[in-house]
Amino acid sequence: MKRHLKLLATLAAILLSTSAIAQGTESLYRQGKSLYDAKNYKQAFPKLKAAAEKGHKKAQYRVGLCYDKGRGVAEDDAQAVAWYQKSAAQDYAKAQYQLGKCYKNGEGIAKDEKKAADLFMKAARQENADGMYQLAKCYLTGTGVAKDEAKARSWVRKAVKDEEDGDEIRADIQKDAANGKPTAKRLLEMIR
Repeated sequence: MKRHLKLLATLAAILLSTSAIAQGTESLYRQGKSLYDAKNYKQAFPKLKAAAEKGHKKAQYRVGLCYDKGRGVAEDDAQAVAWYQKSAAQDYAKAQYQLGKCYKNGEGIAKDEKKAADLFMKAARQENADGMYQLAKCYLTGTGVAKDEAKARSWVRKAVKDEEDGDEIRADIQKDAANGKPTAKRLLEMIR
């Protein structure tokens, strides 16, 4: 009986310390995100990185953005990819989208259109509008996937209907179409 109580006490201590670590990680992330959103990148980066190193997927994504855009740290595409990969491996849609862009453009990693399309698909299936839009372009042009205008139409329509990002995506398509980009012109026809 005494042995069981000791075991239960040990398990309770482990659970409490794990919970405290998780809360500490979340607090670091929230502080870092708040600073990042306020464009205080130099102050945000150490907090985000500390949370990212503890496995926080949203912090890993933000650290990737910091390296990608040179926010609070020197721009480093390879580091951006490494952090996006960690976050994407935890199924975080925004990181999957960003990592897809890296593969699409060959930034920080070898260009791979199939991997880019796969990542855009993963993000799109999680209702990420940017992923939907990029996937629509892949289907329209046959980049990384078999060309399929019906799928392109379906994904671009979902993207522009997104409550958070749909208007911005529509505006990007209209701007690109006005600048003579053929893919954008075709996508614009699909959303009319």
